[in-house]
Amino acid sequence: MLRTEMRNPKTTHIYKMSTAEMMRVMQDENVNAALAIEPELESIGKAIDEIAKRMEKGGRLFYVGCGTSGRLGVVDASECPPTYGVPNDLVVGIISGGDGAIRNAAEGAEDSYEFGYRDISSYNITALDSVVGISVAGGAQYVLGAFKKAREAGALLVALSCNEGCPIEAAADIGIHPDTGAEVITGSTRMKAGSAHKMILNMISTAVMIKLGHVYENMMINLRPSNIKLRDRMIRILREITELPYDECEVLLEENDFSLRQALEAFQNK
Repeated sequence: MLRTEMRNPKTTHIYKMSTAEMMRVMQDENVNAALAIEPELESIGKAIDEIAKRMEKGGRLFYVGCGTSGRLGVVDASECPPTYGVPNDLVVGIISGGDGAIRNAAEGAEDSYEFGYRDISSYNITALDSVVGISVAGGAQYVLGAFKKAREAGALLVALSCNEGCPIEAAADIGIHPDTGAEVITGSTRMKAGSAHKMILNMISTAVMIKLGHVYENMMINLRPSNIKLRDRMIRILREITELPYDECEVLLEENDFSLRQALEAFQNK
């Protein structure tokens, strides 16, 4: 039996627990999800280096998954453009069942090898691209189909699961498999497994963007001013770097098309 499908002995009577007791056991398991990432740091780092190396040459990063796994990939991909100022097609999230599955469950779609192959084919995958297949159990046919097409193109394949030795790992170049174990609610892998995968995807995209030069010191130098909050953050970042008054930073940004990088270069060239 898959470890992620086993019963958790700590929660067999959770339906009789007080709210406080439920919160305690859930939080303990949340901590265990984070700790499960520790043994995978070397593999995560290897994936980051290989992905960045390809993206420096013009490659893209794809996340492919089903259900919760697919949604996590879509979320991480969608947050890269506003955070790092990269094009919308640089990091792409593909979920079985299409965009409608982001809101409404289409769990049966994960069983189609052909759909996975077909969906990723529309992106004209190349050898410079990297594909991260996300499947907690590690056997989603949709992901395996996408891997097949990506392999034919020579792309890098990274498997993210929670079960070592699973089918997607066997098909990949790099395997990442945090052992999150039995869930609080048996088989509800949107909990610990999902939390671990969310953290790992954050680590991958963040480190890759740092390596691609989208971070100055520890600040988001390529932010887009897409709302009032982000506009204010950009002004405050420029103020932190230059030590200029807030109003002067706002003017400097306005003079440079509200580009932090351009504004900083203009300041340094004065």
